[in-house]
Amino acid sequence: MGYYIAPRFLDKLAVHITKNFLKLPGVRVPLILGIHGRKGEGKSFQCELVFEKMGIEVTHISGGELESPDAGDPARLIRLRYRETAELIKVRGKMCVLMINDLDAGAGRFDEGTQYTVNTQLVNATLMNIADNPTDVQLPGSYDSTPLNRVPIIVTGNDFSTLYAPLIRDGRMEKFYWEPDRDDKVGIVAGIFEPDGLSQRQVEQLVDTFANQSIDFFSALRSRIYDEQIRNFIHQIGFERVSLRVVNSTEGPPEFKKPDFSLSHLIESGHLMVGEQKRVENSQLVDEYNRLNRGRSYQAAPPPAVTPTSQPSTNGATTNGFPNKESSSPHLSLETQAQIREILAQGYKISIEHVDERRFRTGSWQSCVNSHIDAESDAISNLESSLAEYSGEYIRLVAIDPKAKRRVLETIIQRPNGKN
Repeated sequence: MGYYIAPRFLDKLAVHITKNFLKLPGVRVPLILGIHGRKGEGKSFQCELVFEKMGIEVTHISGGELESPDAGDPARLIRLRYRETAELIKVRGKMCVLMINDLDAGAGRFDEGTQYTVNTQLVNATLMNIADNPTDVQLPGSYDSTPLNRVPIIVTGNDFSTLYAPLIRDGRMEKFYWEPDRDDKVGIVAGIFEPDGLSQRQVEQLVDTFANQSIDFFSALRSRIYDEQIRNFIHQIGFERVSLRVVNSTEGPPEFKKPDFSLSHLIESGHLMVGEQKRVENSQLVDEYNRLNRGRSYQAAPPPAVTPTSQPSTNGATTNGFPNKESSSPHLSLETQAQIREILAQGYKISIEHVDERRFRTGSWQSCVNSHIDAESDAISNLESSLAEYSGEYIRLVAIDPKAKRRVLETIIQRPNGKN
Protein backbone atom coordinates (compact mmCIF):
# COMPACT_ATOMS: atom_id res chain seq x y z
CA MET A 1 0.00 0.00 0.00
CA GLY A 2 1.53 3.34 -1.06
CA TYR A 3 1.00 5.99 1.55
CA TYR A 4 0.98 9.69 0.74
CA ILE A 5 3.10 12.22 2.64
CA ALA A 6 1.84 15.79 2.41
CA PRO A 7 4.68 18.00 1.03
CA ARG A 8 4.05 20.73 3.64
CA PHE A 9 4.22 18.18 6.44
CA LEU A 10 7.38 16.57 5.08
CA ASP A 11 9.11 19.94 4.65
CA LYS A 12 8.22 21.15 8.14
CA LEU A 13 9.46 18.03 9.94
CA ALA A 14 12.54 17.59 7.79
CA VAL A 15 13.64 21.21 8.28
CA HIS A 16 13.02 21.17 12.04
CA ILE A 17 14.82 17.87 12.65
CA THR A 18 17.76 18.67 10.38
CA LYS A 19 18.15 22.16 11.83
CA ASN A 20 18.49 20.67 15.32
CA PHE A 21 21.42 18.53 14.20
CA LEU A 22 23.26 21.45 12.59
CA LYS A 23 25.43 23.99 14.38
CA LEU A 24 24.29 27.30 12.91
CA PRO A 25 26.39 30.23 14.13
CA GLY A 26 24.45 32.70 16.25
CA VAL A 27 21.10 30.94 15.68
CA ARG A 28 18.93 29.71 18.55
CA VAL A 29 16.93 26.76 17.26
CA PRO A 30 13.72 25.72 19.10
CA LEU A 31 14.09 22.15 20.33
CA ILE A 32 10.38 21.28 20.26
CA LEU A 33 8.07 21.15 17.24
CA GLY A 34 4.40 21.22 18.21
CA ILE A 35 2.04 19.77 15.57
CA HIS A 36 -1.57 20.62 16.38
CA GLY A 37 -4.91 20.47 14.60
CA ARG A 38 -8.33 18.90 14.79
CA LYS A 39 -8.76 15.24 15.65
CA GLY A 40 -8.38 12.48 13.11
CA GLU A 41 -6.32 14.34 10.50
CA GLY A 42 -3.37 11.92 10.65
CA LYS A 43 -0.81 13.99 12.52
CA SER A 44 0.88 11.03 14.20
CA PHE A 45 0.70 8.82 11.11
CA GLN A 46 2.19 11.49 8.85
CA CYS A 47 5.03 11.81 11.38
CA GLU A 48 5.67 8.07 11.20
CA LEU A 49 5.80 8.21 7.40
CA VAL A 50 8.30 11.08 7.50
CA PHE A 51 10.47 9.24 10.04
CA GLU A 52 10.46 6.13 7.85
CA LYS A 53 11.31 8.11 4.72
CA MET A 54 14.23 9.89 6.45
CA GLY A 55 15.48 6.76 8.26
CA ILE A 56 14.93 8.31 11.70
CA GLU A 57 14.55 6.21 14.86
CA VAL A 58 11.86 7.34 17.28
CA THR A 59 11.41 7.06 21.03
CA HIS A 60 7.72 7.37 21.94
CA ILE A 61 5.95 8.78 24.98
CA SER A 62 2.15 8.75 25.24
CA GLY A 63 0.16 11.59 26.79
CA GLY A 64 -1.30 8.98 29.13
CA GLU A 65 2.15 8.43 30.66
CA LEU A 66 2.31 12.04 31.87
CA GLU A 67 0.30 11.31 35.02
CA SER A 68 1.07 8.91 37.84
CA PRO A 69 0.05 8.24 41.47
CA ASP A 70 3.71 8.84 42.35
CA ALA A 71 4.79 12.47 42.13
CA GLY A 72 7.75 13.01 39.84
CA ASP A 73 7.51 9.78 37.84
CA PRO A 74 6.36 11.33 34.52
CA ALA A 75 9.05 14.03 34.67
CA ARG A 76 11.69 11.39 35.36
CA LEU A 77 10.33 9.30 32.47
CA ILE A 78 10.76 12.22 30.05
CA ARG A 79 14.34 12.79 31.18
CA LEU A 80 15.10 9.05 30.96
CA ARG A 81 13.68 8.66 27.44
CA TYR A 82 15.50 11.81 26.31
CA ARG A 83 18.83 10.46 27.57
CA GLU A 84 18.13 7.06 25.98
CA THR A 85 17.46 8.75 22.64
CA ALA A 86 20.65 10.83 22.94
CA GLU A 87 22.56 7.60 23.53
CA LEU A 88 20.92 6.05 20.43
CA ILE A 89 22.23 8.95 18.32
CA LYS A 90 25.71 8.28 19.67
CA VAL A 91 25.58 4.49 19.21
CA ARG A 92 23.72 4.27 15.89
CA GLY A 93 25.29 7.33 14.31
CA LYS A 94 21.97 8.50 12.84
CA MET A 95 19.15 10.94 13.50
CA CYS A 96 16.80 10.04 16.36
CA VAL A 97 13.89 12.00 17.84
CA LEU A 98 11.72 11.91 20.95
CA MET A 99 7.99 12.02 20.18
CA ILE A 100 5.23 12.82 22.69
CA ASN A 101 1.74 12.06 21.38
CA ASP A 102 -1.33 13.95 22.66
CA LEU A 103 0.63 16.28 24.93
CA ASP A 104 -2.42 18.44 25.60
CA ALA A 105 -4.38 15.41 26.84
CA GLY A 106 -1.73 14.68 29.46
CA ALA A 107 -0.57 18.17 30.43
CA GLY A 108 -3.31 20.56 29.28
CA ARG A 109 -5.94 22.41 31.27
CA PHE A 110 -9.27 22.43 29.44
CA ASP A 111 -11.22 24.51 31.97
CA GLU A 112 -11.13 25.70 35.55
CA GLY A 113 -12.38 22.30 36.70
CA THR A 114 -9.38 20.39 35.32
CA GLN A 115 -7.15 19.27 38.15
CA TYR A 116 -3.65 20.75 37.99
CA THR A 117 -1.42 18.21 39.72
CA VAL A 118 2.17 18.23 40.87
CA ASN A 119 3.02 15.92 37.97
CA THR A 120 1.49 18.37 35.48
CA GLN A 121 3.66 21.14 36.88
CA LEU A 122 6.76 18.96 36.79
CA VAL A 123 6.12 17.82 33.22
CA ASN A 124 5.83 21.42 32.02
CA ALA A 125 8.91 22.48 33.99
CA THR A 126 10.92 19.49 32.73
CA LEU A 127 10.11 20.14 29.07
CA MET A 128 10.96 23.82 29.53
CA ASN A 129 14.27 22.92 31.17
CA ILE A 130 15.17 20.43 28.43
CA ALA A 131 14.29 22.98 25.72
CA ASP A 132 16.58 25.53 27.41
CA ASN A 133 19.44 23.08 28.10
CA PRO A 134 19.15 20.25 25.56
CA THR A 135 22.69 18.92 26.10
CA ASP A 136 22.53 18.91 29.91
CA VAL A 137 19.60 16.71 30.95
CA GLN A 138 20.13 14.99 34.30
CA LEU A 139 18.22 12.27 36.14
CA PRO A 140 17.09 13.00 39.72
CA GLY A 141 19.71 12.03 42.26
CA SER A 142 22.62 11.79 39.81
CA TYR A 143 24.79 14.12 37.77
CA ASP A 144 26.77 13.40 34.61
CA SER A 145 28.89 16.26 33.29
CA THR A 146 29.27 14.68 29.84
CA PRO A 147 27.29 16.73 27.30
CA LEU A 148 24.49 14.84 25.55
CA ASN A 149 23.62 14.86 21.88
CA ARG A 150 20.82 17.28 21.12
CA VAL A 151 17.54 15.40 20.58
CA PRO A 152 14.69 17.09 18.63
CA ILE A 153 11.32 16.68 20.36
CA ILE A 154 8.11 16.32 18.34
CA VAL A 155 4.80 16.76 20.19
CA THR A 156 1.28 16.36 18.82
CA GLY A 157 -2.05 17.58 20.16
CA ASN A 158 -5.42 19.04 19.28
CA ASP A 159 -5.42 22.30 21.24
CA PHE A 160 -2.14 23.79 22.42
CA SER A 161 -3.91 26.77 23.99
CA THR A 162 -4.57 24.45 26.95
CA LEU A 163 -0.83 24.08 27.63
CA TYR A 164 1.31 26.15 29.97
CA ALA A 165 2.01 29.36 28.02
CA PRO A 166 5.77 29.64 28.77
CA LEU A 167 6.28 26.12 27.40
CA ILE A 168 4.86 26.96 23.96
CA ARG A 169 6.60 30.31 23.51
CA ASP A 170 8.50 30.67 20.25
CA GLY A 171 12.00 30.23 21.67
CA ARG A 172 11.14 26.78 22.99
CA MET A 173 8.47 25.41 20.66
CA GLU A 174 7.90 25.94 16.99
CA LYS A 175 4.22 25.51 16.13
CA PHE A 176 2.76 23.87 13.02
CA TYR A 177 -1.01 23.81 12.50
CA TRP A 178 -1.89 20.80 10.35
CA GLU A 179 -5.08 21.05 8.35
CA PRO A 180 -4.91 19.07 5.11
CA ASP A 181 -6.29 20.86 2.06
CA ARG A 182 -8.24 19.13 -0.69
CA ASP A 183 -5.12 18.05 -2.59
CA ASP A 184 -3.63 16.57 0.59
CA LYS A 185 -6.86 14.70 1.32
CA VAL A 186 -7.08 13.35 -2.20
CA GLY A 187 -3.49 12.14 -2.02
CA ILE A 188 -3.92 10.49 1.38
CA VAL A 189 -7.26 8.85 0.49
CA ALA A 190 -5.81 7.61 -2.82
CA GLY A 191 -3.08 5.90 -0.79
CA ILE A 192 -5.65 4.31 1.53
CA PHE A 193 -7.68 2.86 -1.36
CA GLU A 194 -4.75 2.12 -3.70
CA PRO A 195 -5.10 -1.72 -3.44
CA ASP A 196 -8.82 -1.44 -4.26
CA GLY A 197 -8.55 -0.04 -7.79
CA LEU A 198 -10.23 3.33 -7.31
CA SER A 199 -9.40 5.82 -10.05
CA GLN A 200 -8.20 9.35 -9.32
CA ARG A 201 -11.59 10.73 -10.36
CA GLN A 202 -13.44 8.35 -8.02
CA VAL A 203 -11.16 9.28 -5.11
CA GLU A 204 -11.80 12.97 -5.75
CA GLN A 205 -15.56 12.39 -5.86
CA LEU A 206 -15.41 10.41 -2.61
CA VAL A 207 -13.44 13.17 -0.87
CA ASP A 208 -15.80 15.87 -2.19
CA THR A 209 -18.85 13.90 -1.02
CA PHE A 210 -17.51 13.85 2.54
CA ALA A 211 -15.57 17.11 2.45
CA ASN A 212 -16.09 17.87 6.15
CA GLN A 213 -14.82 14.52 7.38
CA SER A 214 -11.33 13.96 8.77
CA ILE A 215 -8.76 11.58 7.30
CA ASP A 216 -9.51 8.77 9.75
CA PHE A 217 -13.11 8.69 8.47
CA PHE A 218 -11.90 7.31 5.12
CA SER A 219 -9.67 4.74 6.79
CA ALA A 220 -12.61 3.60 8.94
CA LEU A 221 -14.79 3.53 5.82
CA ARG A 222 -12.43 1.08 4.11
CA SER A 223 -12.46 -1.14 7.20
CA ARG A 224 -16.27 -1.06 7.30
CA ILE A 225 -16.54 -2.47 3.77
CA TYR A 226 -15.27 -5.81 5.12
CA ASP A 227 -18.06 -6.02 7.73
CA GLU A 228 -20.49 -7.84 5.44
CA GLN A 229 -18.03 -10.62 4.60
CA ILE A 230 -17.01 -11.04 8.24
CA ARG A 231 -20.68 -11.18 9.24
CA ASN A 232 -21.34 -13.91 6.67
CA PHE A 233 -18.26 -15.80 7.89
CA ILE A 234 -19.53 -15.71 11.50
CA HIS A 235 -23.00 -16.91 10.52
CA GLN A 236 -21.52 -19.65 8.36
CA ILE A 237 -19.40 -21.27 11.07
CA GLY A 238 -21.64 -20.33 14.00
CA PHE A 239 -21.11 -17.92 16.86
CA GLU A 240 -20.02 -20.75 19.16
CA ARG A 241 -17.05 -21.70 16.93
CA VAL A 242 -15.72 -18.25 16.02
CA SER A 243 -13.14 -18.17 18.80
CA LEU A 244 -11.66 -21.59 18.00
CA ARG A 245 -11.68 -20.92 14.26
CA VAL A 246 -9.97 -17.52 14.44
CA VAL A 247 -7.64 -17.68 17.45
CA ASN A 248 -6.49 -21.29 17.81
CA SER A 249 -7.15 -23.02 14.51
CA THR A 250 -5.00 -25.53 12.62
CA GLU A 251 -6.72 -24.48 9.38
CA GLY A 252 -4.90 -21.15 9.20
CA PRO A 253 -6.48 -17.72 9.17
CA PRO A 254 -9.75 -17.35 7.21
CA GLU A 255 -9.48 -15.82 3.74
CA PHE A 256 -11.92 -13.35 2.25
CA LYS A 257 -12.49 -12.39 -1.34
CA LYS A 258 -12.15 -8.76 -2.31
CA PRO A 259 -15.24 -6.81 -1.20
CA ASP A 260 -17.25 -4.43 -3.33
CA PHE A 261 -15.21 -1.21 -3.43
CA SER A 262 -17.40 0.49 -6.02
CA LEU A 263 -17.85 4.21 -5.52
CA SER A 264 -21.61 3.90 -4.96
CA HIS A 265 -21.08 1.29 -2.23
CA LEU A 266 -18.44 3.45 -0.52
CA ILE A 267 -20.70 6.50 -0.57
CA GLU A 268 -23.63 4.49 0.78
CA SER A 269 -21.53 3.12 3.66
CA GLY A 270 -20.10 6.58 4.29
CA HIS A 271 -23.55 8.08 4.71
CA LEU A 272 -24.37 5.38 7.26
CA MET A 273 -21.26 6.35 9.24
CA VAL A 274 -22.18 10.04 9.07
CA GLY A 275 -25.63 9.14 10.37
CA GLU A 276 -24.06 7.42 13.38
CA GLN A 277 -21.95 10.52 14.03
CA LYS A 278 -25.04 12.71 14.05
CA ARG A 279 -26.85 10.37 16.42
CA VAL A 280 -23.98 10.68 18.89
CA GLU A 281 -23.98 14.47 18.57
CA ASN A 282 -27.76 14.75 18.99
CA SER A 283 -28.37 12.07 21.62
CA GLN A 284 -27.76 14.36 24.64
CA LEU A 285 -27.94 11.31 26.91
CA VAL A 286 -26.28 13.21 29.74
CA ASP A 287 -29.34 15.49 29.91
CA GLU A 288 -31.66 12.48 30.13
CA TYR A 289 -29.47 10.88 32.79
CA ASN A 290 -29.50 14.01 34.91
CA ARG A 291 -33.25 14.45 34.51
CA LEU A 292 -33.80 10.93 35.83
CA ASN A 293 -31.43 11.42 38.75
CA ARG A 294 -32.31 14.95 39.74
CA GLY A 295 -35.87 15.25 38.55
CA ARG A 296 -34.96 18.42 36.64
CA SER A 297 -34.19 19.34 33.09
CA TYR A 298 -31.28 21.46 31.97
CA GLN A 299 -33.31 22.90 29.15
CA ALA A 300 -34.32 26.50 29.51
CA ALA A 301 -37.55 26.87 31.48
CA PRO A 302 -40.20 29.19 30.06
CA PRO A 303 -40.37 32.63 31.69
CA PRO A 304 -42.67 32.64 34.74
CA ALA A 305 -46.11 34.00 34.05
CA VAL A 306 -47.22 36.77 36.39
CA THR A 307 -50.66 36.00 37.79
CA PRO A 308 -52.58 37.41 40.77
CA THR A 309 -51.40 34.43 42.85
CA SER A 310 -47.74 34.86 41.90
CA GLN A 311 -47.15 38.58 42.43
CA PRO A 312 -43.98 39.63 44.22
CA SER A 313 -44.37 39.84 47.96
CA THR A 314 -42.48 42.00 50.42
CA ASN A 315 -41.58 39.31 52.91
CA GLY A 316 -38.99 37.38 50.86
CA ALA A 317 -41.38 34.83 49.33
CA THR A 318 -40.71 33.40 45.88
CA THR A 319 -42.47 33.77 42.58
CA ASN A 320 -43.04 30.56 40.61
CA GLY A 321 -40.09 28.98 42.41
CA PHE A 322 -37.65 31.84 41.76
CA PRO A 323 -36.57 34.50 44.27
CA ASN A 324 -38.18 37.89 43.95
CA LYS A 325 -34.89 39.72 43.42
CA GLU A 326 -34.44 38.78 39.79
CA SER A 327 -32.18 40.60 37.40
CA SER A 328 -33.45 41.30 33.92
CA SER A 329 -31.82 42.41 30.73
CA PRO A 330 -33.27 44.07 27.64
CA HIS A 331 -30.41 42.59 25.57
CA LEU A 332 -30.94 38.91 26.47
CA SER A 333 -33.90 36.80 25.45
CA LEU A 334 -36.32 35.71 28.16
CA GLU A 335 -35.37 32.08 27.42
CA THR A 336 -31.69 32.78 28.10
CA GLN A 337 -32.44 34.64 31.33
CA ALA A 338 -34.73 31.85 32.47
CA GLN A 339 -32.04 29.30 31.66
CA ILE A 340 -29.53 31.20 33.79
CA ARG A 341 -31.97 31.16 36.72
CA GLU A 342 -32.65 27.46 36.21
CA ILE A 343 -28.93 26.62 36.27
CA LEU A 344 -28.25 28.65 39.42
CA ALA A 345 -31.38 27.31 41.14
CA GLN A 346 -29.98 23.78 40.85
CA GLY A 347 -26.79 24.77 42.67
CA TYR A 348 -24.58 24.94 39.60
CA LYS A 349 -22.17 27.68 38.61
CA ILE A 350 -21.88 29.43 35.29
CA SER A 351 -18.98 30.08 32.93
CA ILE A 352 -19.02 31.93 29.61
CA GLU A 353 -16.78 31.01 26.68
CA HIS A 354 -16.08 32.39 23.21
CA VAL A 355 -14.36 31.20 20.03
CA ASP A 356 -13.89 32.60 16.52
CA GLU A 357 -15.00 30.78 13.38
CA ARG A 358 -11.57 29.29 12.62
CA ARG A 359 -11.00 27.89 16.11
CA PHE A 360 -14.63 26.74 16.32
CA ARG A 361 -13.72 23.86 13.98
CA THR A 362 -11.12 22.60 16.45
CA GLY A 363 -13.19 23.27 19.58
CA SER A 364 -10.62 25.74 20.97
CA TRP A 365 -12.99 27.66 23.26
CA GLN A 366 -11.63 30.37 25.57
CA SER A 367 -13.12 31.64 28.81
CA CYS A 368 -14.64 35.14 28.93
CA VAL A 369 -14.59 35.28 32.75
CA ASN A 370 -11.87 34.74 35.34
CA SER A 371 -13.92 32.58 37.71
CA HIS A 372 -17.18 30.68 37.88
CA ILE A 373 -20.31 32.77 38.48
CA ASP A 374 -22.88 31.93 41.15
CA ALA A 375 -25.01 35.10 41.15
CA GLU A 376 -27.72 35.87 38.61
CA SER A 377 -26.90 39.58 38.29
CA ASP A 378 -23.20 38.80 37.70
CA ALA A 379 -24.07 36.16 35.12
CA ILE A 380 -26.33 38.52 33.16
CA SER A 381 -23.89 41.45 33.26
CA ASN A 382 -20.94 39.27 32.26
CA LEU A 383 -22.95 37.70 29.47
CA GLU A 384 -24.01 41.11 28.14
CA SER A 385 -20.40 42.30 28.19
CA SER A 386 -19.23 39.15 26.38
CA LEU A 387 -21.91 39.47 23.71
CA ALA A 388 -20.85 43.08 23.09
CA GLU A 389 -17.11 42.38 23.12
CA TYR A 390 -17.24 39.25 20.95
CA SER A 391 -20.15 40.18 18.69
CA GLY A 392 -18.60 38.42 15.69
CA GLU A 393 -17.84 35.14 17.47
CA TYR A 394 -19.56 32.13 18.98
CA ILE A 395 -20.58 32.54 22.63
CA ARG A 396 -21.70 29.64 24.79
CA LEU A 397 -23.08 29.28 28.30
CA VAL A 398 -21.57 26.52 30.45
CA ALA A 399 -23.13 25.04 33.60
CA ILE A 400 -20.65 23.47 36.02
CA ASP A 401 -21.36 21.16 38.95
CA PRO A 402 -18.96 22.49 41.66
CA LYS A 403 -19.12 19.26 43.69
CA ALA A 404 -18.43 16.80 40.87
CA LYS A 405 -16.18 19.35 39.11
CA ARG A 406 -17.67 18.59 35.73
CA ARG A 407 -19.75 20.26 33.08
CA VAL A 408 -23.44 19.43 32.92
CA LEU A 409 -24.49 21.76 30.10
CA GLU A 410 -22.92 23.57 27.15
CA THR A 411 -25.24 25.63 24.96
CA ILE A 412 -24.38 28.12 22.21
CA ILE A 413 -26.31 31.37 22.62
CA GLN A 414 -24.62 33.46 19.91
CA ARG A 415 -23.25 32.68 16.49
CA PRO A 416 -20.96 34.84 14.33
CA ASN A 417 -23.92 36.66 12.78
CA GLY A 418 -24.39 38.34 16.17
CA LYS A 419 -27.83 36.91 16.92
CA ASN A 420 -28.55 35.34 20.31
